[in-house]
Amino acid sequence: MTLQENGTDPVPTAPWPSRVRFVRTRRFSLKVDVKAVVIAVVLVLVALAVGVWSLGVSTTDRPRLGFGETLSVLAGQTSGAPADLVAAALPAVLLAVVGGAALALSGAIFQTVTRNPLGSPDIIGFTTGAYTGALIAMLVLDLDYTGATMGALVASLVTAFVVYQLGMKNGTGSYRFVVVGIGVNAMLVAFNGYLVATANVQNAASAAAWGMGDLHDIRMSDTVPVIVGVIVLVPFLTVVAPRMRMFELGADSAESKGVDVARTRLVLLILGVGFAAIITAVAGPIAFVALVAPQLAARISPGPGIPLVTSAAVGAVLLVSCDAIARTILAPEVQLPVGVVTTSVGGIYLLGLLIAQSRKATP
Repeated sequence: MTLQENGTDPVPTAPWPSRVRFVRTRRFSLKVDVKAVVIAVVLVLVALAVGVWSLGVSTTDRPRLGFGETLSVLAGQTSGAPADLVAAALPAVLLAVVGGAALALSGAIFQTVTRNPLGSPDIIGFTTGAYTGALIAMLVLDLDYTGATMGALVASLVTAFVVYQLGMKNGTGSYRFVVVGIGVNAMLVAFNGYLVATANVQNAASAAAWGMGDLHDIRMSDTVPVIVGVIVLVPFLTVVAPRMRMFELGADSAESKGVDVARTRLVLLILGVGFAAIITAVAGPIAFVALVAPQLAARISPGPGIPLVTSAAVGAVLLVSCDAIARTILAPEVQLPVGVVTTSVGGIYLLGLLIAQSRKATP
């Protein structure tokens, strides 16, 4: 209850929804949306269940493992051929779960800052820039897999710097940031095509396969930098997340609430690029996960804006499911790159979005 300015009559304040609970201690108060927590927990359980099922799916003529048998292998109670099957699939499945969450967090950051559903690292050129760096390392400098990974990481950061300078420096609007990113992405796609077309057939085939986003040959050692990178970046995102929420009403509104817009935007740009770059540098550019996951999370979440935890959970479910489909749909003859499946899912999503928007516009 609050008091009116010209009297003493109390004015009732809007109560919090019944799903919101407060956890208070002497040092802090935490607002918890129970429904959002339940949704996130369910999504995490779905991602784990799909991952366990995917571990037992055979991509050869061998029979697949049952869910219980796969759990027995993970618990160390079963060895032999079943354990070999699980060990072979474990790096890809683990990277799909962690990498999907990382891509979704990257997309959530950019879509919140730009207030644009197209604000995704694969749309505004950052993952394409990573592919450019890998191509230069592999085809021009003749470096190995490690060199390609480092080249992808460096090129992604350089691309982000260029897009930021051209599209958002000196207070330029977020809409221009997206448009500049799309333009830079188009130029990089053309340059990448030139590099592949002028390379020898063997190198071009390897580079093209990497460019579609592929988890097929991932080793356990490849998952370590991705997991470490996510562990390092998440605490920084947690600290800056309250200021990021201020961008949901626009940069001017955030600045009026005391947020250093330029500095916060730059920090968020680094974090967003970091989440996308760590998975892209290892597995190649995986399209549409960063675009689709935050939007799906916003639609199933009860609160306003794009929820970070739910976005990460949706991204994990999406990528681990697409990886399972890519490895098994044409097995044992062919195992598709996961990027082929995510692109198909993203295309269906965009088509559905366009149909929904056209129906809203029709009187």
